[in-house]
Amino acid sequence: MTSLTKKRNIFICVCLTVPVLLLVAFVLFPAFDLFRMSFTNWDGFSPSSKFIGFENYISMFHNPDLWLSLRNNAIYFFLHLLFIPIELMIAVILTSKMRAAKFYKTMVFLPYIINGVAISYTFSYFFSPINGAFDAVLSFLGMSSLTRNWLSDPSIVNFILAFVSLWRFSGYHIVLFIAALQSVPKDITEAAIIDGANSWQTFKFVQVPSIMLVVDFILFDNIRGALQVFDIPFVMTSGGPGYASSTFTLYTIKTAFTFNNFGLASTMAVAIIVMIVVFQLIQNKLIHLKSSSSKLLHGRKTRKGINNGK
Repeated sequence: MTSLTKKRNIFICVCLTVPVLLLVAFVLFPAFDLFRMSFTNWDGFSPSSKFIGFENYISMFHNPDLWLSLRNNAIYFFLHLLFIPIELMIAVILTSKMRAAKFYKTMVFLPYIINGVAISYTFSYFFSPINGAFDAVLSFLGMSSLTRNWLSDPSIVNFILAFVSLWRFSGYHIVLFIAALQSVPKDITEAAIIDGANSWQTFKFVQVPSIMLVVDFILFDNIRGALQVFDIPFVMTSGGPGYASSTFTLYTIKTAFTFNNFGLASTMAVAIIVMIVVFQLIQNKLIHLKSSSSKLLHGRKTRKGINNGK
């Protein structure tokens, strides 16, 4: 081993030492301690705790309020999932040659950089049944019959909160799509156009396959965000009325700091981690199968064309 190689290896080890120590101290060790705590009945105050086995896991699975909270998380997930194609469409429009594109990109991304608590308070006043601007707009347009208690009606409150979440995070996804679309090599796009591909074919067969890594990340971010949503329902409704707008994370935090059951709360936190990992594995499997089937279909069409040419 040369002197230069030794210095390079030493430099790499020194550079990696601090990140690895931080990873162990603030990720691996807390995760292990969280898993250990999920098998205890620790109340958050006592110096000791009792090992109770799988009682917390059994209690979690038999908790109807927790399942209701998980159903509310599903509303966030599916609404964001349905909006992803629209976000991609907006990104395609903003990457085209249009006037004031930079201004629109800034306006789209602006909600994401605003503090989530501030956004939640703003929309709380916007949907207020007393002096809210939304009811005022409906009344002005002659649609007073549509006014209601938007944040206290169990049938619609989660859709209102999910709309606020969409307004806040969609700009982030759009900017990611814009960056991905701009990274597609122009020579590939130009070659497709020269070969006679129209705008839709160029988008479907050139741009979308080229940005699949970003699509995969956004789908994962949707899973993670939907399961961990907290600030918007906490500020706007506190999970109410009852548990109608509670989410899995909000219920976990209430279990720990309101009911002083850190053992059960740790179990719920472990469940969130497991669900994120499982859903991500399923997502990767589905994307891999779709990609494989698309390549197989493309190969069959190519061979068919060659045979017809012969």
